[in-house]
Amino acid sequence: MPSWRSWHQPLMIFAASMAVLTVVSGIGMIADDRVLVGSPIWFKPFKFSISLMMYAPALAWMLSMATRGRRVGWWAGTVVALAGAIEMVIIVGQVIRGKRSHFNYATAFDTLLFNIMGATIITLWVSSMVIAFLLFRSPLADRAAAWAIRLGSAIALVGAGLGNLMTRPTSEQRAEGELAKVLGSHNVGVPEGGPSLPITGWSTTGGDLRIPHFVGMHALQLIPLFLLALIALAPRFARLRDEGVRLRLVLVACGVYAAVVALVTWQALRGQALINPDGATLTAAAAILVAAAVGSLLALRTTPPSRTADDTHKELVT
Repeated sequence: MPSWRSWHQPLMIFAASMAVLTVVSGIGMIADDRVLVGSPIWFKPFKFSISLMMYAPALAWMLSMATRGRRVGWWAGTVVALAGAIEMVIIVGQVIRGKRSHFNYATAFDTLLFNIMGATIITLWVSSMVIAFLLFRSPLADRAAAWAIRLGSAIALVGAGLGNLMTRPTSEQRAEGELAKVLGSHNVGVPEGGPSLPITGWSTTGGDLRIPHFVGMHALQLIPLFLLALIALAPRFARLRDEGVRLRLVLVACGVYAAVVALVTWQALRGQALINPDGATLTAAAAILVAAAVGSLLALRTTPPSRTADDTHKELVT
C-alpha cells in the first residue's frame, strides 16, 4: 500500500483546511447565538467541513492507488479540492452575512452565489467521475481492494448526484412563482427548521434528502474501511485469509450498501422521517438484512483447491 506521503497533496491540504474550519465552526456555534432556519448559523459549515475532511483524504488515497492516467487523476483531484474550497468560502461568507447559502434567491447577489455553488458541485462531481473511471481501469494485485475502491467510488458518485433532488422547488415554492425567494429544500412533506435529530440535523417529522446524499457519498470511506476490517480480522479467522472470500464479502457489502442508499432515498422521497419507518420501509429493510446474511454465508465458503491431473490419477489408482 502506498505511503501517505504519496497521496494527492492538494486534496490533503484541502482536508487540513477543513479540519481547521471544523474547529472554527465549532467555536462559532458556541460564541455566535444566531439561528438560521431553526439551526445555529455555524452548524452548516461545521457539518460540511467534517464531511469534506473525511471525503478528501479517501480520494487522495485512492488516487495514489491508480496505475493509469496518473496525470489526469492529479488534475482531477486538484479540481475537486478547488471546487470544494470555493463552495466552503461561499458557505462561510453567507454565514458571516447572516444569509442562507443554499436555495437562496432573495437577491441578485444571493442568486449569483448559489449559482456559483451549483457550478462548483457539478465540477466536483465530474472530476470525481473521472477519478472513478481511472480507478476502474487501474489493475490492482489485490482484487478485493480493487473492487472496494472501484465500487466505493461509484456509489459515492450516486450519493453525490442525489443532492440534485434537493434543488427541486416544493409545491409551495412553485405556487409563489417569481416571488419565491427560496427554491429547493432538504425536506420532503414538511417545512425546514422543524424538529430534527441531534448532530445531523435531519428531520424527525418528514423526509430528509440529506440522508441518502450523506450515506451515498461516504461509501468512499466506509467500503474500503470494511475491507481493512476484514484484513485486520484475518489473523484470527482463517477463512478471511482467503482472498476469494474477502472479495466475495466486499461484493456483498457493496450490494447491501447500494440497497441501503436506495431504501433511504425512497423513504425520504415519500416524506417519511428516518426514525419513523412505515411497514413498507421495514419490510424492505428486513429483505436487505436477509440478503446480507445469506450473501455473507455464501461468501464465507472457502475456495476449494484446484484439482491437478496427478491428484485425479492418484484417486483412480487407489
